[in-house]
Amino acid sequence: MDAYTNKAATLRAINETPAKPSQAEAEAAVRTLLAWAGDDPTREGLLDTPRRVTKAFGEWFAGYQGDAEEILSRTFEEVSGYDDIVMLRNIEVQSHCEHHMAPFMGVAHVAYLPVDRVVGLSKIARLVEMYAKRLQTQENLTAQITKAMMDALRPRGVAVMITAEHQCMSTRGVHHGGVDTVTTRFDGVFKDCAEMRERFLRLAEKA
Repeated sequence: MDAYTNKAATLRAINETPAKPSQAEAEAAVRTLLAWAGDDPTREGLLDTPRRVTKAFGEWFAGYQGDAEEILSRTFEEVSGYDDIVMLRNIEVQSHCEHHMAPFMGVAHVAYLPVDRVVGLSKIARLVEMYAKRLQTQENLTAQITKAMMDALRPRGVAVMITAEHQCMSTRGVHHGGVDTVTTRFDGVFKDCAEMRERFLRLAEKA
C-alpha cells in the first residue's frame, strides 16, 4: 500500500461514524480510566462507579438526542402585531468543553425580533439546554443557538450572549478561577444595525 492509499484509508476511517458502544463496553472504558489514574477499580468504593459515570454521561450529553427544528416548531401568530425584541436573560448553561471534557457553566441571554409569530419562551431555554448538553466550545454553542433560531423562526434578527466560567482553566492548566468568558453572535438586524446591538447589550447588562 503506497503512502497516498494509506492516507486515504486513514481519512475514511476517521470520517466513518463508529457504532455506539454497548453499556458493558462503556463501563469497561471507565474501569480502564480508573486504573490509568492509579486507583483500583475493584475496590469497594469504585465497584459501582462505572455504572454511575455512564448514567451521568447520559444526562450530561442528552443534547445529542434533541432536534432544534422540532423544539422550535410550535409557534403562535396571535401577537397583536408585536414586532419588537423578545429576550430571555440568564438562561442557565451547563456544558462540557470538548477539549478536556471539563464543565463550563454560566448564563445565556437570547433575543430575537419576531415576524408575525413568536415561539413559546420555554422552547428557547430548551434549545439552549439541548446544545449545551453536548461536548462543546463556547464559541460553537453561541453560533449554533443563533443559527437554529434564524433557520426555524425566520425572524428579523437574533442576538445571543453567553458568559461562562470554564473549569478546564480554573481547575487545571493555568489554575485561574473567577475568569468569565464572554461570547456573542448577531444575525439579521442585530448584525446590520449598531443601534439594535446596543439595545441588546444594554438589556443584557441589566441581568
